[in-house]
Order: sequence, then C-alpha cells, then structure tokens
Amino acid sequence: MPRVIGIDIPDRKRLIIALTYIYGIGPNISVEIIDKLGLSPDMKAADLTPDDIARINSLLQSQYVVEGDLRRQVQNNIKRLISIHSYRGLRHRQGLPVRGQRTQTNARTRKGRVKTVANRKK
Repeated sequence: MPRVIGIDIPDRKRLIIALTYIYGIGPNISVEIIDKLGLSPDMKAADLTPDDIARINSLLQSQYVVEGDLRRQVQNNIKRLISIHSYRGLRHRQGLPVRGQRTQTNARTRKGRVKTVANRKK
C-alpha cells in the first residue's frame, strides 16, 4: 500500500479513487492533482513509483489543506461557533442537527440516548 502524507491508500483501486481516501480530497480535487502531475488517471495506485509518491506528497503539502490540518481547522471552527454562542454553536453543543433538519422524526443518530421506537405489530 502506498503511503501518501501518512495515509495508506488502497493499491488495487484506480488512482482517482485511491486519492479520495485522504481526508479533504474528493473526486474533483483528485482529478486536478492527477492532471497537474501528468499521471494517468486509470493507473492503479500500486503502480506509483516512489518518485510519483514524493511528487504527490509535495503538491498536497504545498497547495492543499488536507488530513490533520483540515480536521484541526474544522474543529476550531466548531469551537468558535460554540464560544460565541451562535445558534449553530448551540446546536453543536446539544448534539442536535445543525443545518435545519427536522428533529421530530429522523434525527435519532444525533439526539443523544437511544430511544426505542414503538413496537411493530407482528
């Protein structure tokens, strides 16, 4: 398995898909990276040479915010919302849906303790 910026990417997948296993890289950015480096999008990740991996590492570290830095940035944004007592911060603190979803139904994943659903008739 090739290691790109400390993450093992699956070697049996195409390079476009394998790069999306890195936090902060989606399909579009993956295509952009492959185009910038002049790699083949259909090659398997196992076919990457150590030189290719080094070029990918240097490009990601210089031009993109990924993995640990991005996770830290997201956490700091959430902490800031909580500290300024914004509505979104209050929703984060309470563990409720933040983006306007309904909570009367379909919000069981973030509402705290597990609540049993009424028994189904047999």
